[in-house]
Amino acid sequence: MSTFDYDLFVIGGGSGGVRAGRVAAESGARVGLAEEFRMGGTCVIRGCVPKKLMVFASKFGPAAAEARDFGWDMPDGSFDWSVFRPKLHAELTRLENIYRTNLARPGTEIHDARAVLKDAHTVELSNGRTFSAKHILVATGGRPFIPDLPGAELGITSNEIFNLDRLPEKVLILGGGYIACEFACILNGLGVHVTQWHRGPQILRGFDDEVRGHIAEIMLAQGIDLRVGVSPREFERAEGRIRARGTDDHKVMVDEVLWATGRVPNSDGLGLTDLGVELGESGEIVVDDYSQTSVPSVFAIGDVTNRIALTPVAIREGAAFVETVFKGNPTKPDHELVASAVFTQPEYGTVGLTEEGARAQEKIDVYCATFRPMQKSFIDRDEKALFKLIVSQESQRVLGCHIVADGAGEMIQLAAVAVKMGATKADFDRAVAVHPTMAEEIVLMKTPVRAD
Repeated sequence: MSTFDYDLFVIGGGSGGVRAGRVAAESGARVGLAEEFRMGGTCVIRGCVPKKLMVFASKFGPAAAEARDFGWDMPDGSFDWSVFRPKLHAELTRLENIYRTNLARPGTEIHDARAVLKDAHTVELSNGRTFSAKHILVATGGRPFIPDLPGAELGITSNEIFNLDRLPEKVLILGGGYIACEFACILNGLGVHVTQWHRGPQILRGFDDEVRGHIAEIMLAQGIDLRVGVSPREFERAEGRIRARGTDDHKVMVDEVLWATGRVPNSDGLGLTDLGVELGESGEIVVDDYSQTSVPSVFAIGDVTNRIALTPVAIREGAAFVETVFKGNPTKPDHELVASAVFTQPEYGTVGLTEEGARAQEKIDVYCATFRPMQKSFIDRDEKALFKLIVSQESQRVLGCHIVADGAGEMIQLAAVAVKMGATKADFDRAVAVHPTMAEEIVLMKTPVRAD
């Protein structure tokens, strides 16, 4: 008989922690899980899900203008946040209840409290209760980073944007990563005047350079006041609004400031350093290939480890942890060739290497096509789709695939299967095109635009 209260105690009720807790309980383990906020974590409550619902909502305004050009008698209309917001929160509550139900069904005990580590096998909850566990899994995710600047507290983050009482008329978005660019497109589509400042020379650092420039041009053409090479300097309340001043002395008056300047691992105040758990420079929990920390009984998965900060990756890491620890099947989570999507408008789907990353490791051929899709061309819209393949000259394997187009997130999921399998350019070429579609371009690019 075990001397521990639980075989596994999970700290954090996000996608990764819930998956690990549920699967471990299904395998017969006694599992406890503590979540201090709401079950579902960043993705379900304040990230992927509400963001994507806002993406859907934001597309209908521009679609009305396109509908008129197709012959529909369609008024512009206006977006009513007061109608959308309660439906959004009702959906999040529904999803949270599903998470709770699925977690509790196999016997996981849920604790609605904050948990900290007291020693290698003990957690203490904010309600005063203490539990022992053979294994402890930290899955506390990440949180938005806000720089220390005068007046920075006047801004909000992506955590709070879904709870606004009303949409602002004007917003300043700070940052150039995927969260900043997604919300710039969302709010612009909902009729908000959007200014975006990014300190770097181009948005979407870390993604393919050609794609970054392509998306920036589209955002500017859509009316987003995108300014690169500008950092915020200070903020102050003025005339019932917020006055922001940048490093170039440019000033704007807005109703809201949205910080989207990156995220950091949520590892503070958990008792990790006192216990001897190694942390990295950004506060990430350092783990080995099996998600084990420097303290053998303590494991960590998801964004708090700062490996690949994506929900499906955290879920895979949670499942691999259970296979390793509870099923006797040592399993490393696979972090190679992970596809992702940036929900700008249009979307950006990507898997594999960027052109720059591929060129740094070997000689490559680059296939790229930019064109106006049939739907846009018919109504004389300038917005162009982009399809790009990076191919190894030596092996002819497709090293990277990049798509900027409506539905790119859906397309890249399927392309990722081929890239993951090691498909060559000839394999793509052998596939017969589906016509007329945008996606057919991925099998029709015959001549490299660049080779080196």
